Amino acid sequence: MSHIANKDKNLFINEQIRAKEVMVIGPNGEQLGVKPIKDALTLASYAGFDLVLMNPNAKPAVCKIMDYNKYKYESKKKAKENLKKQREANLDLKEYRLSVNIDVHDFDTRVRNASKYLEKGHKVKVQIRFKGRELAHTDLGKEVLLRFARAVEDIADVEKAPVLDGRFMSMILAKKKEK
Repeated sequence: MSHIANKDKNLFINEQIRAKEVMVIGPNGEQLGVKPIKDALTLASYAGFDLVLMNPNAKPAVCKIMDYNKYKYESKKKAKENLKKQREANLDLKEYRLSVNIDVHDFDTRVRNASKYLEKGHKVKVQIRFKGRELAHTDLGKEVLLRFARAVEDIADVEKAPVLDGRFMSMILAKKKEK
């Protein structure tokens, strides 16, 4: 039997509960009715679990018979999982614009900057804008994008292949998944 209250959630357990009568919910979720606190504590100890005050504001207060340490563990695990999902949802998409006739040093600089950004786990959108007659030679733009993908292939995968959309051709790169 645990006698420790979770300070974060203010859940009182066992002898910490000050209510005279409580609505008792069993370990499998069944309602056992309104009982005096001593009877509820006895039921919990016979079941080998803790009596946890779930809703102190209800009339009468609601208590559940459960393994408190397991409940705490599951809550922490769930919170950690939610934080992980939230972090994944907050990944940014950085955009890099190239041109069909980009200089070697400019290209290398953009590859280096994109690599740093990809290392952090963010996604990168590489885009080429075709001007004037360049639109007739979209294959040259696609070659520049594929060259960019090859330059970062050790840390990134192509998530969305080069696609022409009006005057723009773009592709999206994402960090490689660890196996």
